[in-house]
Amino acid sequence: MKPAARFKTKIRSPQALKKIIRIKRGVVFTNGCFDLLHKGHVTYLEEAKRQGKSLIVALNSDSSVKILKGPTRPINTLADRLEVIAALESVDYVTWFEDETPLELMRLLRPQILVKGGDWKANQIVGSADVLSWGGKVKSLKFVDGHSTTKLIEKSRKS
Repeated sequence: MKPAARFKTKIRSPQALKKIIRIKRGVVFTNGCFDLLHKGHVTYLEEAKRQGKSLIVALNSDSSVKILKGPTRPINTLADRLEVIAALESVDYVTWFEDETPLELMRLLRPQILVKGGDWKANQIVGSADVLSWGGKVKSLKFVDGHSTTKLIEKSRKS
């Protein structure tokens, strides 16, 4: 396999991913738009990976991002965002979901560990009750202040 294409093997549909991870232990799940990758994202994903053995990142579909972030988003398409996230060393698999929240995807995959950034309290994280109900853990990781996609977009518009 060509080295440049190797990361693409990390991109899996939700159904394909379910088959892959059903026997794995220590699966960490997180989700987000990850529209413009920045230091805050990379730092967060590195910390998420340290919470278990395998890190799955679920991306909002383009239509889901529009609902959450407004009509000018996403900047990058889902296909592009999948490849960028898959290329990160800390990420084992990347998938996507069409809904506003990843709840149904989490119920399908049943991760052992659910994480989100520190701007979320553990009991506010979508799917936390489900993950706890099957014996998993829910963690709110440290938020990297001053780094956000919205701030990047605002800064680039001022330039």
